[in-house]
This record gives sequence, structure tokens and C-alpha cells, in this order.
Amino acid sequence: MAFWGQEASQAQGIEGWRESARMAADWLVDRAQIRTGSHGLTESNFEHLDRYDNLQGAFRGEYVAGTGKWDVFCPVWHGGQAVKALALAYIALGDERYLQAARDGAEFILRAQITDESHPDFGLIRAYEDSNINTSAILECLDGLFSLTEITGETRYLNAAVHALQWVQKRMFIPIEGLFRDDYSEERGILDRASFMSAEVFPQPGRPLLDDGVFLKGYEATGDEHLRQVALATARRLLRDEQPEGNWINYPPANPVTGSIHPRQAFWWGRPMWMVYEDTGEMRFLDCCRRSAQWYVQAMRSDGGMFRDTYRDWRTPSFGQATSGIACAAILWHDLISRYGDEQWIEPLQRALGFCRSMQFTNVTDDNLSGAILEKVLPPNGSDSSPYYLRDVGTTFYLQALCMVLRDSPDLLKG
Repeated sequence: MAFWGQEASQAQGIEGWRESARMAADWLVDRAQIRTGSHGLTESNFEHLDRYDNLQGAFRGEYVAGTGKWDVFCPVWHGGQAVKALALAYIALGDERYLQAARDGAEFILRAQITDESHPDFGLIRAYEDSNINTSAILECLDGLFSLTEITGETRYLNAAVHALQWVQKRMFIPIEGLFRDDYSEERGILDRASFMSAEVFPQPGRPLLDDGVFLKGYEATGDEHLRQVALATARRLLRDEQPEGNWINYPPANPVTGSIHPRQAFWWGRPMWMVYEDTGEMRFLDCCRRSAQWYVQAMRSDGGMFRDTYRDWRTPSFGQATSGIACAAILWHDLISRYGDEQWIEPLQRALGFCRSMQFTNVTDDNLSGAILEKVLPPNGSDSSPYYLRDVGTTFYLQALCMVLRDSPDLLKG
């Protein structure tokens, strides 16, 4: 098996980056995406797999090279981000099959939505993660639908996203707190506390979810002021609770007891702050976004990678990198460079993309790996089996970041 970094001389310049994007997109389409209604898994660690009658268009996101086994995890939000990545690949590379695959992924999400207007949960997308339907999982699937609306002009994607936002706003948002309840059960309704949010560690009644700025995007598309107010209240809560600078250790999936911070938390909550700035004109939101960008600079290792757990003092474990995390940082840096001309993020962006590309499988004996981005290396288990572990989010967020740069600032890739 070989990575891009081991064959750096074979493909230089923009065309080399375009080929890397093609390989990543092809892995999502040809290997990860489920082509029939059946997922074909003999076993799964995802306990809610049977909640979905038809998985066609969803993505098998987890692959353990040492065992050759695939699995699925939270296919709705992972699928929505893959839809966005493939939509961006279509724009950057012009291959119609990427757009078709994005449509197929969106159809899976739309099938998971309650569309009966007389139903009390009209608009709800059944985004199962952990023990129940998860609010952040709903929000994190929606940008893929907005992306398809922009490309195709088809309003059914937009309508589905807006109906989901309105359901979340009415059922899960706590206006006086600027927080969202996390868990919803179709059988029991709103749950007081998510399984991952113990009251001993997290006394707050919910989390401030600003993921992808989707409430502002819904507002911009519809003029629904309720959606805008959700975004603004959430952003204000995030500013109040920011700790450390550019991040939020007092909300899961961070852990204030151990001091560990999740690699994508500053992406979900810090990156959309520039969108709030552009809506309000208040510099404090853009300043926060830049602090999140700086947090990633400090969390990035010297070779451009980062780890699943980064502690308050910047220590990390020895294993468990998270390539998806540094790819998300690259998206944030790209935004600040392209929108505001922030040159201080250019070198970190280039280093992050270079690291991600060095994690791409290009010469394999296991065809399931071909074109994928390695998410992490597992710690030794006493055997000589491969320690490589794929997650679709590693490939998905790399593809998003790279295609954004190819679209907006390709000169940054010529170095």
C-alpha cells in the first residue's frame, strides 16, 4: 500500500490535486455508497440500522483494514456531508456521475424525513446516532441539501431542509438558553438529557449547535425570521461560553473533566461565526471565527495532522489521529482566506491538505482502500493485522476542502 506522500514525484501541480480529488470522489461513489436497498453487512455496531428500510444511496462509512469488515455509523449526517462533498466534486471536476451520486445520497435522507403535514413531527429527519435521533445529526445533514438546491435549482431539497430546521426550532430549541436539546425518541418524544451528556459533567440542559450555519441559510432562502433568531441566540451563547479561546470544552463531545477536545468541535461551532458576522456586521463573531482558526493552528502537528483528542495543554495520545479534523480546519482556513484575504492561514491550509493527500491510498492490494483517505491508525492489539481504519468523514471532508480550494483559490495548490 502506498500513500501520496510516498509518491510525491508522480503527480505535481494542479492536475495532481485534481487526480487526488477524483480518487477520493470515486471511493465515495464506487466503494462506500450503498447501491441497493440492502446494506449487505453481516453484522454491525450501529444499533439503529434496522430503522432504515431502504439504505440505497447511504454510505458505508467505517472500514477496518485488518478484518476487511465494513460498518455504518449515523448514515444521515455522514450522508449529508458526503452529498455536499460530491456536489463540490461535480463543480470542481465536471463529472456528472458525482452529481448523480449526490442525488442518490440526498434521496436516502429524504426517505428518512416525515413528510405528512398532518403528522405532529412533520419535517423531522430520522437521524439516528448513539441511542436516539440526535439534533446535531439532523443539522449536519442539511448543507448537502442546500448544496444540491444551489446546483440543480430543485426546490424539493431546499423545502426538505427548511422543514427540518423548522421542526428543530419548534421542538428542540430552548430560546431562553440559546441551546438545543439533543435527543428525540419517536416513541417517547423529547428526552430530558442525551446519553452522552451526564448531568454531573454537563449541567446545561443542551448544547449550542451552530453547525454549518444552516439556520442562517434557511433564513436567507425563506425569510423566516424565527430561523435567523435561532442562529443569533446560539452564536451569542457560544461567545458567552467560549473556553478555551476558539473552542468549547464545557460541551460534549469535549470533556471538561479529562480536558480533551473533539477535533471537529471548533469547525461546527467556530466556522459559522463568519456567517453570523456577515448577517449582523458585528466584528465579535468574526473575531471568534479567527480564534477557532488559531486553535486549529496550535492543535495541528508538525506534519500537518491532528488527533482525535487534543487536551487543554495541547498534548495528544500516541494513536488515534483524525484526518477529518484537520480537513475541517482546512475548510475554515479556506473560508477566511477567500472571503477576507487572511494570509496567515495559507501555510496551515497548504500543510493540512498536504497531510491529507499523504494519507490517500493510491497503490493497494485491498481494493476497498483505493482512493480513500486514512482517518486513523489503531493502537497495536498484539497481532500483525493492519492498523488502518477508514471513516467516510476523512475522505468526505478532505474532498470538500480540496474542491473548495480548486474552485476558489487553485493557485494555493501550485507550491
